[in-house]
Amino acid sequence: MATLGQFNTLRVTRRKDFGVYLNAGELGEVLLPRSQCPTDLEIGESIRVFLYLDSDDYLIATTARPHACVGDFAMLRVAEVNDTGAFMDWGLSKQLLVPYSEQKPRPLTVGKRYLVHLYIDAASERIVGSTRIDRFLDKTPADYKAGDAVDLVVANRTELGQKAIINQQHWGMVFQSDLLQPLYPGQRIQGYIKEVREDGKITLSLQKPGYGRVIDTTEKILEMLSEQDGFLPVHDKSSPDTIFQLFGISKKAFKMAVGALLKQGKIELCAGGIRLTR
Repeated sequence: MATLGQFNTLRVTRRKDFGVYLNAGELGEVLLPRSQCPTDLEIGESIRVFLYLDSDDYLIATTARPHACVGDFAMLRVAEVNDTGAFMDWGLSKQLLVPYSEQKPRPLTVGKRYLVHLYIDAASERIVGSTRIDRFLDKTPADYKAGDAVDLVVANRTELGQKAIINQQHWGMVFQSDLLQPLYPGQRIQGYIKEVREDGKITLSLQKPGYGRVIDTTEKILEMLSEQDGFLPVHDKSSPDTIFQLFGISKKAFKMAVGALLKQGKIELCAGGIRLTR
């Protein structure tokens, strides 16, 4: 079934001079304007489109890619403010409304970017946004285990570290001691569950925990050694910044991986770095 605010693959049912109509199931036929149509699109063929409401609240399709879909959290820029609310640039010709009632902790300002949640308003059935992020998260128990890979949307920074949204559902925290790289609000990255506490709060890591991290790192080191004629000018005395720039990992993780490779006899220490064994 076709869904408003999402990408859908729909079949062409008829052509007109101004575009083609697509079968959106229970939503009826929806127009894909001529400006959005591939020139060779024929009746009976299918095309992937995003469904939204135009300025007259008619259902319409587009091949353009919005910055976010319904249910997502994304950093969006305020393009305009009027008596209705703030209108965000979300990549489509019709801007996304964030009503004043959904602006927290203060009214939004033109030109600034904010973390926004997209949802369908029950009363108007329109796609709207909200900066009242808390009310959309932690609505279900966190069913995660330590080591689980998760998708993160970076949120605001605190004295403890960096808050992030886990799988579009829960709050988590990357503590300052685990922040090995600069993060910015709205950034989408992969992370890992470090701990789910008894109070339900979730600690995150940006690196795969435990031995799995060591395996990944050893493979990366061996690959880079092969690409650099068997030698890399880095060792256990190198600075954490140098190690992170090369491998994207902490110095501790690097030393664990090097230790594993030394035990396996795959590398050797030499003046100024590490070398593949011959």
